[in-house]
Amino acid sequence: MSHSAPALRPYLPEDTPVLAAIFAASIMDLTGEDYSEAQQEAWASAAADEDAFGKKFAGQLTLIATLEGEPVGFASLRGTDHIDMLYVHPSAAGQGAGRALCDALERIAGARGAKKLTVDASDTALEFFRKRGYVAQQRNTVTVGDEWLANTTMQKTLNGVAVTGGHA
Repeated sequence: MSHSAPALRPYLPEDTPVLAAIFAASIMDLTGEDYSEAQQEAWASAAADEDAFGKKFAGQLTLIATLEGEPVGFASLRGTDHIDMLYVHPSAAGQGAGRALCDALERIAGARGAKKLTVDASDTALEFFRKRGYVAQQRNTVTVGDEWLANTTMQKTLNGVAVTGGHA
């Protein structure tokens, strides 16, 4: 592969418009097998208010993944132990940005004393997190606008002890 490895940097307020675009493109282009168009549109609309979207990033530990200096993905940690968002632009999917972001959040959470990390994974992201050692804990349904979207709360133990399925 000729792609360079993604670099990571902290979120800056001026990143908000490009992160909103990455968020919407990721949802609209990558989740079509798991969610209806109406569900995708409702989900992506969370970025329509860029001020509110930017405040969310500023209130969490948010990292940006870049390839050749351009933002291609982002992830945020809410509190010390919950991955709130992890999105990669469709053009960069499969190039390591999601992996690099998740690796960094896992290291940061561990360094902050977290024993486990949780994420509410979309159906599209389930396999990504499963391959990283996250174990499904429960199914959730969230309302976004007039639409219902399903996701799965997953958990990974960070202190090197594996979490086994079904034993939460």
